[in-house]
Amino acid sequence: MEETLVTRQEIPFRAIPAAGVHGVGLRKLPGNLWKLFRGFLDSLKILRDFKPDALLFTGGYVAFPMAVAAMRYPSLLYVPDIEPGLAIKALARFVDRIALTTETSAAYFPNQEKLRVTGYPVRKGLTAWSKQDALDYFGFTPNLPVLTVAGGSKGARSINTALMPILPHLLEKMQVIHLAGHLDWDIIETNAQALIRTLPPEQAKRYQAFPYLHEMGAALAAPDLIVSRAGASTLGEYPLFGLPALLVPYPHAWRYQKVNAAFLEDRGAAEILEDENLETDLLDRIQMLMADKEKLSYMKRAMAALATPEAAREIAAMIYDLADVPESEGISWSA
Repeated sequence: MEETLVTRQEIPFRAIPAAGVHGVGLRKLPGNLWKLFRGFLDSLKILRDFKPDALLFTGGYVAFPMAVAAMRYPSLLYVPDIEPGLAIKALARFVDRIALTTETSAAYFPNQEKLRVTGYPVRKGLTAWSKQDALDYFGFTPNLPVLTVAGGSKGARSINTALMPILPHLLEKMQVIHLAGHLDWDIIETNAQALIRTLPPEQAKRYQAFPYLHEMGAALAAPDLIVSRAGASTLGEYPLFGLPALLVPYPHAWRYQKVNAAFLEDRGAAEILEDENLETDLLDRIQMLMADKEKLSYMKRAMAALATPEAAREIAAMIYDLADVPESEGISWSA
């Protein structure tokens, strides 16, 4: 998926072999270590060919071979989640500077001199969408509230599974944008078409489902509430739109999503629904929030107060500084 997104922006892309080692069984460990070594050799070749002035890492084990190979190059690590994973903690030892999404992440890093809080970078063009433009994009009316349900690019099976049976109840009072992800799209599309045939025509028009949406700004500008996982992007994109959230942290992703969700909930911008309670509680929680306009308004203001619209510019400025290149000259990128 990353290759598709990067090449779509006309940035050259080269992949390297890599694999995780934390929590891997003894049978897989030798093979994964060999992949990391091959990634290190490939990284050396990329460095010789591209001759970078600076490097930007965003974490994950795939970055580790390059970080080791590029120790003599200036480098910046961006930490998207509040709590860094083991790979990011390991990378932090090799980089010159570290950019953080929130100030609370600073507690996880011993070398405070490297740190700078920039916020979460959001892509250009997201805020070009007004609410009315987004409603027009989906063919929705401004007279009914809008709910976005997002499972990420691959999808969140438990969220999708919990949503489908309650859709008729939701569509009686609201309009629904469903970003189902690629994982279950064939099943979701079949079930959605069967469901729509049973609904009155005016309600059927209130449901729009997609496996993936490049125009994500529309899906964030239109709704009054979003239901989603609590990945790092929730810390940047939802504040940008002042979008109240009902967050369902992925239960198998260590603690990262739970920490992200708790950060937003503690500040009054979101509520948390545990994955195990989705099928029993999702409908009630959505209906309660949608009915409480005063609370939604408070959550919207609390979420908007966390926005950092200049984060990408600040991170770019740090890269220019590391590369010792004036911003006016521009930078050539490779991913």
